[in-house]
Amino acid sequence: MSTFSYTPHGVCSRNITFDLEDGKIYNLRFAGGCNGNLKAIGLLLEGADAKQAADTLRGNDCGGRGTSCADQLSKALDQALAQA
Repeated sequence: MSTFSYTPHGVCSRNITFDLEDGKIYNLRFAGGCNGNLKAIGLLLEGADAKQAADTLRGNDCGGRGTSCADQLSKALDQALAQA
């Protein structure tokens, strides 16, 4: 299992950490942001396929920012998958 950390841009959360094992997401955590919603995303994605999750979340917008914590997670997952 490999642990990844990502610094999101243009959103309220300050850091995203997660583990990847065999292309699956585990222990997803956000620092900052909308606490309840981001905890729910972590619970929903526990054990999920990282590529599929990234494809689903990519392009999600928050308040006209052009990105969101979910969109930033897709970028983090893409980066982690490219390193794996």
